[in-house]
Amino acid sequence: MRTAAVVPAAGRGERLGPGAPKALRNLAGQPLIVHAVRALADARSIDVVVVAAPEGEQTAVRLLLGPVVADTELVVVTGGATRQQSVAAALQVLPDDVDVVLVHDAARPLVPSEIVDAVAAAVRGGSDAVVPGVPLSDTIKQVDPAGRVERTVDRTLLRAAQTPQGFARIVLESAHRLAAESGVVDLTDDAGLVEQAGHQVLVIPGSEDGFKVTRPLDLVLAEAVLARRRSAGVH
Repeated sequence: MRTAAVVPAAGRGERLGPGAPKALRNLAGQPLIVHAVRALADARSIDVVVVAAPEGEQTAVRLLLGPVVADTELVVVTGGATRQQSVAAALQVLPDDVDVVLVHDAARPLVPSEIVDAVAAAVRGGSDAVVPGVPLSDTIKQVDPAGRVERTVDRTLLRAAQTPQGFARIVLESAHRLAAESGVVDLTDDAGLVEQAGHQVLVIPGSEDGFKVTRPLDLVLAEAVLARRRSAGVH
């Protein structure tokens, strides 16, 4: 049995400003999707990468990623209007011999391959769903609708969820079917779908490099991370 990585990459990324779809924005001279898929293809655990591309960009994405995936099987489909729809479209084309699925944001281009392998290993170790997460550094306030503080949340019990999120295939597919039948249409987190379906989600340590590129400042930070890696001889 094999492990597949699904990359929903059809979002526009309005907060990043006008221009190409977010996954096709450049970081250090290459689109975000190239960096993200390279991290997945470099992981020992990934056999197949399925990309849900922006509408009309399937051929361009396939050409971009062909040299990146090397010995990893690549499938490109057209994504949907939401992340949830894009993941569902990718699940439809998974090879039959895939039993573990990782879902990774194209907007997290710098995730270390070690995190990818750790998530896959945790699913193969028996967990239905696995999410990498990092502790929060800010103090967290819970407020009412008027902005008044109701309580200060104990941040030691909180984690910021990252991707790739890993799942037993049967668990993820059934969670997406249940969401569609229940009219849930726009959850931004696959682990949330699995939680709603009644499954336990395990959080394992993530990486500071696994941050999401959402705003222009995040691109500056990503450039700095890449410069640090180059100076350290890491590619």
